[in-house]
Amino acid sequence: MTTPHLRKSIGQVTLAALLALTLTFTVLVLTASRASAQSFTFSTGDPDGLIGTLSRPASAGMVQTETADDFVLTECVLITQATFTGLLPSGAPLSSITDVEVEIYHVFPVDSDQSRTPAVVTRTNSPSDVEISDATRDSLNNSLSASTTLVNSSFTALNSVVNGIFPSPSQFTGGEGSVTGEEVTITVTFNPPILLPADPYFFRPEVELSSGNFLWLSAPKPVAPPLFAGDLQSWIRNDNLAPDWSRIGTDITHQGPFNASFSLSGVTGVESIINGLVPCSGPASGGTWKNHGQYVSSVAHAAQRLANQGCISRQEKGKIVSEAARSSCGAKPKKH
Repeated sequence: MTTPHLRKSIGQVTLAALLALTLTFTVLVLTASRASAQSFTFSTGDPDGLIGTLSRPASAGMVQTETADDFVLTECVLITQATFTGLLPSGAPLSSITDVEVEIYHVFPVDSDQSRTPAVVTRTNSPSDVEISDATRDSLNNSLSASTTLVNSSFTALNSVVNGIFPSPSQFTGGEGSVTGEEVTITVTFNPPILLPADPYFFRPEVELSSGNFLWLSAPKPVAPPLFAGDLQSWIRNDNLAPDWSRIGTDITHQGPFNASFSLSGVTGVESIINGLVPCSGPASGGTWKNHGQYVSSVAHAAQRLANQGCISRQEKGKIVSEAARSSCGAKPKKH
């Protein structure tokens, strides 16, 4: 028979054990939550000096010319930043960059007209005819911000492709020879970030200068996870060849295949993606939430996007919205 004093001691021990168990469980849950939120990085490495290829928007007397290189996502990713490295004309100030635009493409035949006869050697593994509309970012409309760093005041690429972009069977030119300029790395931050589900893609930056051309430099191969087999190499086109693309190394110079020097960074994990798209502190574009309802509505919209792209299930979507409704994000302080 236990005494009252002993029962009290047992009760205290039991309560202490329960509190310890609860604390341990809470730590485990938080740890698991944080573990599911991981950073994402992808890189093809530094320039190898083999080739520089034109990538510029259309301007007075100049046709748009696009260079694109591929990457692969194995899960849903919210891409927040990118870098790419290329050449400015020798002596050009960094301020000569007047516009930077980034587009993401699916791999052909997605977003493409398969009923027409291509004017190139092949479209297999090329970028699509058209870009992913909601994954385009441009400094002119403030959907990206760009900063430029001078890496080397004099860098030489052994070959180049600027104007020699022609339909088949005249696609082979051997390139247009070596080119020397200022090696620069351009870092872009996307606002809003770019949400992409698992799939292969092409990354295409363009740079407009007040004078001269920006040439995107080649790189050896993807060097940071997620590494992937079956590299699709760099492709190029201008407005005269579009919607078709040609392989820079395989079709035009017979020296490749080439990759282009770029990197991507962002986050994975549903919680991190939602927080990136709809921060509790206010809209990603800036400012504060008008009220709690606006925050919940924005979370619901973001969760629907994730569901539409197969990143989450309907049940997960409902849970995300319910948690947003229970949060205090956007709530105004109570007046006393």
